[in-house]
Amino acid sequence: MYYAINATDVEDSLDKRLGARRAHIARLQELKDEGRLLLAGPYPTVDAEDPGEAGYSGSLIVAEFDSLEEAQTWAQADPYVGAGAYSNVSVKPFRKVLP
Repeated sequence: MYYAINATDVEDSLDKRLGARRAHIARLQELKDEGRLLLAGPYPTVDAEDPGEAGYSGSLIVAEFDSLEEAQTWAQADPYVGAGAYSNVSVKPFRKVLP
């Protein structure tokens, strides 16, 4: 089943994100290589493709896991969590309908 991992950033998280980005992207690439990643990306703080120094307010990852517990464990091990970039992470089952 798919699970939506929705994370909210702490204030001024950009430096924390940049420090952990390589490891964060590597984990997402693993999910993609396994055919389990539906989508992933950050929420820009401003209405722009590249928010620059304004940074991001959070992230959304939708990926396939065997259980809610497995998805929660994976989400809590994210390098952005370890770096202190996220203030909150929620994980919910997600049912893809379209497209």
